[in-house]
Amino acid sequence: MHGRPRKAPTTEEQEASAIKASKLRSLQSQFLQLHHNKIYTKEALDVSAKLLESNPEYYTAWNYRKLAVQHNLNLPEADNNEESIKSILDEELRLVENALKRNFKSYGAWHHRKWVLSKGHSSTDKELLLLDKFQKADARNFHAWNYRRFVTALKNIPDEKELEYTTERIYDNFSNYSAWHNRSVLLSHLLKEKAKGYSPKDNVFTEEYEFVRNAFFTDPDDQSGWFYHLWLLDQTVKLETLLVSSWPPHGCNLSLPMDGSFGDCSFSPFTSRQSNTRTLPLILYFSEVVENICSSTVEVECENIVSNELVWRSLSGDETASAHAWLTYLNFPEEHANSLKVYQVKVSLARSQGIFSSTGVHHGNSSHIAFTVSISPHRSEHVDLKNEEKISWSDESFCTHEAQFLESVLANLFHIERTKVDEKVVDYQWNVTTVDNEIAHCRELLATTNCKIGKLTLARLLMAHDTLMSYTGTSHRNFSHHTEVLQLYDDLKKMDPAHFHYYQDEYSLVLLKQIISNQELLLKHCCKYKDPSSPKINNFCLRLNDLSLSRIGSMEKLLWVQVLDLSNNQLQSLEGLEVMQLLSCLNVSHNKLCSFTALEPLRLLRSLKVLDISYNEIGAHSIDTRRYLCSSPLNHKSGGDWKAEESEMPWAEVADNWEAYTIFKDLSLIQLDVIGNAVSDEKIKLLLIKLLPLLKWLDGEVADN
Repeated sequence: MHGRPRKAPTTEEQEASAIKASKLRSLQSQFLQLHHNKIYTKEALDVSAKLLESNPEYYTAWNYRKLAVQHNLNLPEADNNEESIKSILDEELRLVENALKRNFKSYGAWHHRKWVLSKGHSSTDKELLLLDKFQKADARNFHAWNYRRFVTALKNIPDEKELEYTTERIYDNFSNYSAWHNRSVLLSHLLKEKAKGYSPKDNVFTEEYEFVRNAFFTDPDDQSGWFYHLWLLDQTVKLETLLVSSWPPHGCNLSLPMDGSFGDCSFSPFTSRQSNTRTLPLILYFSEVVENICSSTVEVECENIVSNELVWRSLSGDETASAHAWLTYLNFPEEHANSLKVYQVKVSLARSQGIFSSTGVHHGNSSHIAFTVSISPHRSEHVDLKNEEKISWSDESFCTHEAQFLESVLANLFHIERTKVDEKVVDYQWNVTTVDNEIAHCRELLATTNCKIGKLTLARLLMAHDTLMSYTGTSHRNFSHHTEVLQLYDDLKKMDPAHFHYYQDEYSLVLLKQIISNQELLLKHCCKYKDPSSPKINNFCLRLNDLSLSRIGSMEKLLWVQVLDLSNNQLQSLEGLEVMQLLSCLNVSHNKLCSFTALEPLRLLRSLKVLDISYNEIGAHSIDTRRYLCSSPLNHKSGGDWKAEESEMPWAEVADNWEAYTIFKDLSLIQLDVIGNAVSDEKIKLLLIKLLPLLKWLDGEVADN
C-alpha cells in the first residue's frame, strides 16, 4: 500500500500471529456473549476495553461502548451528577487514546472520540495537545486533521488562526497533503463568509498561487502542492453555472410532419425515427451538473402547451436527480392535422436561486431560447419501418456532403442567447490573466525539468484558458491549444505508462473537443448516407470512427446528432450518450465494451432503431464488476416499470441474461448486430428476438419472429 513493498512473514512471525489471533477469538467470543445479553457491568466493560486496545478496528465493540455509556448515564447515581457523568466519559476518552496508540488511523476510535466530546461534558483543552502528538508521528494523518477541524469548531477557534497553523505545517514539510487540503477547506469557508482580509477573492487567490508555486519549484516531483494548485485552478475557472446548449437550438425553424420526421429545418435536412409524431424532445444542457430543473424554474411559452404541467427528468445514466442535461417533451395537439400549423416556442430560465449545481453554484444568467415548430398536415401514406432495407455501415455507404451545404447546417447549431438579469457585466480579465501567468510559470519550470505532473498541469491550464475564452465570447478557434495539449498527453503516456489509460481518456476528450469545436474539422467527419432506398435513415451522419477514442465527451455540442458512427475505437463505456435523445442509428462495433451493462445509457434513447455492437468483448470476462449497475428482478426500482406482457417472458432464459434483458426490453430496435462477441450464441439471439418485436435484421439476416 502507498508504494511500500510487502515482505513475506517469517515462520516465527506466522506462529506469533496465530497465537495472537487465537487469543483475540477467545476475547471476541466472550465479548459477543456480553453484548448479546446487554450486560454493561464494570467487568463487561473491561472485556470490551481489552478487545479494542488489541484491535481498534472492531466497530461492533465501539458501538457496544456507546450503548454502555448511554446505559450508565441513565442510572440513578449518574442523574444530574456532573462528576459521575464526567468520570464515565473520561474513561471513554482514555480508552480511545490507548486504542489510537495501537493504530492512530483507526476510523472507529476517532469517531468514538467525537461522539464522546459531542456529549458536552468533557474538556477540549487537552485535545489539541493530543493532536500535536499524533501529527508529529504522522503529519499527513488525515484522521487527525479531520478531528482537528471538529475540535476547532467546538472551541470556536477562528479559521484565520487555523490557516496560520496550516502555513506553519506546510513550511515544516510542503509534502503534507493533509495540510494543503485543510488549507482549501479553511479558505473556502473564509471566502464564503467574506471574512475581513479575504475579499476580494482575486487578491487571495493571487497570493495562494504564489505560495504554492514556491513548493513545486522547490521539488517539482512532489505532488502535494500540485494538487492544491489544481484546486486553485478549479476555483478560477468554475465561475457560474451556464446553460451552454439546447435542442432545439436557439433560432431554428423546425418542421415536424405527421410521419415524425424533422424535415425542412432551416439549418438541417433532418429526418428522424420518432415514435410519437407530435411529440418533440426539449433538452437543456448546463456547464455543470445541476438540480431542480422543473416547471417553477423553467418557463416554456407556447400555444396549447401549459408550462407548469411539463415534467422534467434528468438525463443521467444512474437516473439521479442531478445531471448536466434535462429533458421534457412538448406535445402538440392534433386539432390542425389537416393544415400547416406553426408554433412559436420560447424557453426562459431566469437568474434563479432554485437551479443550483452540485458545488452549490446557482444558475448565474438569464437565458432565453426561441424557435419555431411547423406541424405539417397528415400524410395518407404510412411508412412501415419493418419494410426498410438493412442499413450498412461500410465506408462505401457514405459520402461527403457539399462543403457549402454543411457550413449552412452547422453555422448556428451552438448559439444560445443569454441576457443578464442585472446590468452588471462580469469581468473575466483577472481569471484569464492569472491562468496566462500560471501557464508561463509552468513552461518556465518544464524548460529545466521533465516533470510529468508539471506536464499534466500545463495541459489542464491550457484547457482552462480555452474555457475562459469561451466565457468571454472570444472566438474559440483563435485561442485553441488543443494540438499542444494532445502532444502533452502523448508524452505523458510514454513517460508514465502506469497511468496510460487515464491519459488516453483525457486525450480522447480533448481530441473530441478539438473536432467538434472547429467547424472545418467537424465538416470532415460529417457524411451522408448514399443509399436512396433507405428514406427513413437520416442522411446526415457524424462519423467519429477509427480515432482510438477511449472516452466520449463534448456531448453538449452533439445533441443534434441522429446517426453516429463510433466504430473501431477503444470505448469501454457509452456514458454520455444518454443525452443524445435524437439518436436513431448508432454503430459502436469493434470497441472494448465488455458487458451489456456498458450499454446502460442507451436505455434512455427512445428514438434508437439501429444498433451495431458487434465485435466487442461482451461476455468475454467471467467477472463483471459493473453488474450492479443493472437493476435485478428483486430491485424495487425495476419492478415498478414492468409491463403486463412481461409475464409471458421465458424467465429461465432471462435469469441467465438479466443484463441483456434490462437493456433491451424498452428499446424499439429494427436492426441489431451482436456478432463477434463471446456472448453471441443462439440462446441470446432467441431472447433478443423475443424482447424486440419490431426487429427485422439481426446480424445481417432477417430475424425470424
